[in-house]
Amino acid sequence: MEIRNFSIISHIDHGKSTLADRFLELTSAIDQRKMQPQYLDMMDLEREKGITIKMQPVRLNYVLDGKPYILNLIDTPGHVDFGYEVSRALAAVEGAVLLVDATQGIQAQTLANLELARKQKLVIIPVVNKIDLSHARIEEAVKELADVLGVEEREVIKISAKNNVNIEEVLQAVIDKIPAPADNLDKPFRALIFDSKYDSYKGVTAFVRVADGRIKTGEKIYLMAENTEGEVKEAGFFVPELLPCSELKCGEIGYIATGIKQPDKVKIGDTITDSGKEALPGYEEAKPMVFLSIYPENTDDHKNLKEALEKIKLTDAAFDFKPEMKTGLGRGFQCGFLGLLHAEILTERIRREFDLDLVLSTPSIIYKVVTSDDKETLVYTPQEFPDPSAIKSSRELWVNLQILTPQEYLSQILELSKLISAQYLNTEWVGGKAKLILEAPLREIIDRNFYDKLKSVSQGFASMNYDILDWRKVELVKLDILILGKQEESFARIIPKENALSEGRAMVKKLKKLIPDQLFAVPVQAAIGGKIIARETISAKRKDVTGALYGGDVTRKNKLLEKQRKGKAELKAKGKIRIPSDVYLKILS
Repeated sequence: MEIRNFSIISHIDHGKSTLADRFLELTSAIDQRKMQPQYLDMMDLEREKGITIKMQPVRLNYVLDGKPYILNLIDTPGHVDFGYEVSRALAAVEGAVLLVDATQGIQAQTLANLELARKQKLVIIPVVNKIDLSHARIEEAVKELADVLGVEEREVIKISAKNNVNIEEVLQAVIDKIPAPADNLDKPFRALIFDSKYDSYKGVTAFVRVADGRIKTGEKIYLMAENTEGEVKEAGFFVPELLPCSELKCGEIGYIATGIKQPDKVKIGDTITDSGKEALPGYEEAKPMVFLSIYPENTDDHKNLKEALEKIKLTDAAFDFKPEMKTGLGRGFQCGFLGLLHAEILTERIRREFDLDLVLSTPSIIYKVVTSDDKETLVYTPQEFPDPSAIKSSRELWVNLQILTPQEYLSQILELSKLISAQYLNTEWVGGKAKLILEAPLREIIDRNFYDKLKSVSQGFASMNYDILDWRKVELVKLDILILGKQEESFARIIPKENALSEGRAMVKKLKKLIPDQLFAVPVQAAIGGKIIARETISAKRKDVTGALYGGDVTRKNKLLEKQRKGKAELKAKGKIRIPSDVYLKILS
């Protein structure tokens, strides 16, 4: 049986999961009674948000002109924050179906994913979806896609995944145009790990693309990156559930239960071999750009949180974490993500999959500081920010921002781009759409939630993608928050000096509302380098200690009031108040 390995790539919400559903039905991979929309979106979170978060492989059996074929499909996410998932999927296949929505045409992430596929030298099959919709611009979308790929318009397949129109034509193109894997059956076994998950009985289960040779259950294996030995406890395919088989052979996509119980020993991009010779080309390691701190609401859950993060990292190689400690919150972890949606999804997964209540910091990005001795330091959190007197200069990341929009929204988007200090470079035309190319600080795109605002001003028709450019100078300061004169590390932030006054005032006002009243007045201050720039005072809680008096000399009343005043002074002198954990959650969320 001949094998075809391929992936579906597109911009978010262009119909990848629906097309995958039709493939499952057409190849009878799923019992019709079990079939449901977005079948390959295995997580409840994916169904709720209507987006693909994790790549999902599935093995399909299909007969064309009386000849049987094995089709290994990997469904991929479309959002920019999950681009690393797409790049890993594309390294495991020989071709890709490039899907474009007929109502929206080519979008920014369409071009980004296409560029990834071209780097892997994959065969591209152009497909325009949603031709059944009344407002579909079919001919425009076909022309756009043909122009971008440099192919004839007749080569673009027009489908409706929802209504099952022309789906067989796509599968035929996959078989006709995508080459079969190389026949390296006689070579020593080698397989590339493109994903993994943890099983408490079988250890780490590696998702692999077999490049050379074959492997059977019970055979010894060697993981080259971590110099680790294991044993094949089970091997099999994705249907899409795990289905054991007797052996995996070259060209196939499947899984290997390694029996290794330490999650950090199995790396995405590593090579599994039976001889330890010559690793396969892996993946360029993902570099997190957005950072936030995660703490367990219950300090006794620290160990459980660490285990949860290790298992989450197994399924998402773009995620990274390391331990840290903050006064008031205890022990937690500094976590790195590719973007805000990536952070939102993973923290929600931790809550649901591991039943943990979390306290999260505000998202921040990485900065570079040059100290007075000319030493460069990367700063991930406010606690790592050097003393202002020791800072010679500071830098932040800038990005090359590409916005693809219909012409009618061009002026609104140019106005919006001014809010993020974007520097306009030029405008290109891609298939009848304007492609704005800008440069902007990554900090402002993250802090100002630029993606959501872009969707709002363009009624959902504009899209964006960005690539990291370089480090550029910016004057940064550390904003400290003092409560009762004591610095609260958990509320500190790194911000541009020009925004310090407004940010400081906003923080102390919010804290005044959130911190419960005490028996004495509590000053809340914002400071930069020891200089107070904003202050609010939480009024003292007053108890009527004279309410029970029913007459008598005024000295009785004064005596009780004096006793109350001394008690409050003693409490304030101790300088301690308890800040409820939900205050941290509200101020930092």
